Amino acid sequence: MVRTRKGAVRGRWDGRVGVFRGIPFAVPPVGPRRFQAPQPSEPWDGVREVDVFGPPPPQASPGPPPTEPGASTRHDPTDWLTLNIWTPDPGAAGLPVMVWIYGGAYRFGSSADPGFDGAVLARAGVVVVTANHRVGVEGYAELGGAPPNRALLDQMAALRWVQEEIKAFGGDPARVTVFGESAGAGAIAALMVMPLARDLFSQAIAHSVPGTYFSPDLARGIGSELTAPLGLTPTVAALADVPPERLLEAMAQLNRRMPFVNRWGPFSPVVDGELLPTDPWTGLAAGAGHDVPLMVGHNRDESRLFLVLGGLVGAVTDEMAREAMELFGPGHDGARRMRTAYPDATAEELYVLAHSDRMFRMPSLHLAAAHTAGGGRAHLCELTWPAPGAGGVFGACHGLDVPLVFGVLDQGPAIQLLGAPPVADAAEVSAQMQSAWTMFARDGNPGWAPYDERRRATRIFDISEHSGIRTYPEEKSRQLWLDTPIGVLDL
Repeated sequence: MVRTRKGAVRGRWDGRVGVFRGIPFAVPPVGPRRFQAPQPSEPWDGVREVDVFGPPPPQASPGPPPTEPGASTRHDPTDWLTLNIWTPDPGAAGLPVMVWIYGGAYRFGSSADPGFDGAVLARAGVVVVTANHRVGVEGYAELGGAPPNRALLDQMAALRWVQEEIKAFGGDPARVTVFGESAGAGAIAALMVMPLARDLFSQAIAHSVPGTYFSPDLARGIGSELTAPLGLTPTVAALADVPPERLLEAMAQLNRRMPFVNRWGPFSPVVDGELLPTDPWTGLAAGAGHDVPLMVGHNRDESRLFLVLGGLVGAVTDEMAREAMELFGPGHDGARRMRTAYPDATAEELYVLAHSDRMFRMPSLHLAAAHTAGGGRAHLCELTWPAPGAGGVFGACHGLDVPLVFGVLDQGPAIQLLGAPPVADAAEVSAQMQSAWTMFARDGNPGWAPYDERRRATRIFDISEHSGIRTYPEEKSRQLWLDTPIGVLDL
């Protein structure tokens, strides 16, 4: 049992790790609070049993697995804003804290995902926190009468709770590292340059940072396209009583009607000029967050995941590759420049390179460069170990880092990526990544030199003979993107 400022909570032991699931950090954002900034949770009397995860925020498939039996007796179904804690010793003091922000294209995700079990990391001597935040329309849609970036406000509320309460679970509020992947990494990059997020965390790990941040005009345009078939305007007044399920169906219709929007993703953080004053690359290069050590990286074959899931392995034509290079390639002559740089690449390889570079690899590399230019310290890494599952078709794809970092190798998508049971090499690469993540959480040094534009030191995660420190290996892509900054997407 642990006493928080709002009341006592009782968790459960999982081996030698204390686990607390479903602690509310904000009141349910429904009714008059829907589409508004999160408000602190209410106090309670007695001891609150926190042994089941809270329900996920509204989202379409693919979503998280169903909340386990018993959750309905612990949580209101709208109690989306809860968090979970794994601690090696609730009675300790000063343990480093790692707060996970999940990905999911800014549309999906839940801290109840079994792949986010923090027990393995906690056994390395850190307190692990995972927290829900609103996604999709509830979290990111630009609506009249609502603050922008409500998902980021949720994340800030969870981090504020950690600052106030984590001592009671053995953690040190002065040593909080936020870590995330994909949309979670994009959210962290945004938090790095947000004045209101200052002092909520001391270090950051962002892996596979998406290169999508929207202007208000683009976000409003998507909101209008989303609500028009419903005969509604994108405002809180018009949508307050519309069930989340109806908005999810409208989102599915928008994807079918405007596939271009879906290719970029219909939701992203909005650079509104106030809460999020600038895109992360511009902000970091100007010195925002310069006192926050950053670890940033990506996977070598990021977009092979989407190639496989889309059934496109062996089916990419020259025309499809050309279209991808024109849309996602560097500058206004991306197709020609990419073909010149990779003269022997197949259509499929060019297709994957174009998507990978624009969506994840170059945004991540440029984030390290921007933070360094702004006086900050950044450490760069890349996962090159190819997933062995399904005959090796995935490569070192998007999302492969998540099970390796958490050490959860036999749950959910990890089974498809790593095989069942996972191959021995998976445990080796997993140990490398867990060591780097927890070392960084302890003292801000993951074990290799900071990034600079001359040496470009990069930690490569792979099996023994291929892993180590080297100059950033994706040199052709780096050169292609030198004169094409990642910036805000506009209409």
